Amino acid sequence: MITTNFIPKFIYLLQVLNRYLLIMNNLKHSKANNLKPYTVHYRNFNNIRLENCFYAFDAFEARTLAMEFNKYIHDHPNSIDLIRCEN
Repeated sequence: MITTNFIPKFIYLLQVLNRYLLIMNNLKHSKANNLKPYTVHYRNFNNIRLENCFYAFDAFEARTLAMEFNKYIHDHPNSIDLIRCEN
């Protein structure tokens, strides 16, 4: 059973959630405009140079994305020898 005290609190929580979602949506769109293309170069066990491309805010985020999406780089982060902004 829902009491009358619950309804104003519930409406307030919905308003807070709505405000939070609007802020997050605005951040997502403003950040998307600041992304730059980065190429992460790395060498495998045979010393062959390979590369992955990512859109990121900076080189550190490009490295983090490379480690997240490439198992070899995740297991061997020191195999990265160059991170280049292609802009």
